[in-house]
Amino acid sequence: MIKVVLLDDEVLVRSGIRMILESDPDIRVVAEAGDGAGVAELVGEHRPDVVLTDIQMPGVDGLEVTRLVTALPDAPAVVVLTTFDLDEYVHTALRRGATGFLLKDTPPRELVNAVHVVGRGEAVLSPAITRRLLTEFATGGAQDKARARLAPLTAREREVAVAVAEGASNAAIAAELGLSEATVKVHLGRIMSKVEAANRTQVAILVHDAGLA
Repeated sequence: MIKVVLLDDEVLVRSGIRMILESDPDIRVVAEAGDGAGVAELVGEHRPDVVLTDIQMPGVDGLEVTRLVTALPDAPAVVVLTTFDLDEYVHTALRRGATGFLLKDTPPRELVNAVHVVGRGEAVLSPAITRRLLTEFATGGAQDKARARLAPLTAREREVAVAVAEGASNAAIAAELGLSEATVKVHLGRIMSKVEAANRTQVAILVHDAGLA
């Protein structure tokens, strides 16, 4: 069972998302709220696997939710909901440790699948949109800094990192590189340690910053 905390200031939107998610017997929305003011308490009480949050809310918004949740011990994955005209906010959320983002017009089946993907510890990333974010909002010198951080990676680790940046799952990476999923997870652990990334999303951003994907 994948447990979800849902944050959105629009009641109808929350109701619709809850209905979509709970149409899947393996997903349960354990708590919801209109902003992120009490998100730490909700996470502590319900121990969700995923926090799904709107990025624009009164009071504590999705960016602050991301910061608060990722700072918690054994933090759940954070996925932000957005629209195309909020790219800059999404970029910040990813920098703060969000596992990924979804557009509010995501089809219901894709929304359910995304929660399953995140629940497995993988990222929900649209490579094209992520690349656009990084191109538009990367600061000067980011490419050189990113390449320096990636320099300690072995050739195989670099291949895995690039595949992550392209949105591939662990299973897809294993199949592409002729590895077991367990070996892919080991490589990912080493990559995150070497580049000081909190999760695979930050690895993906770093690879994009370096211009390798």
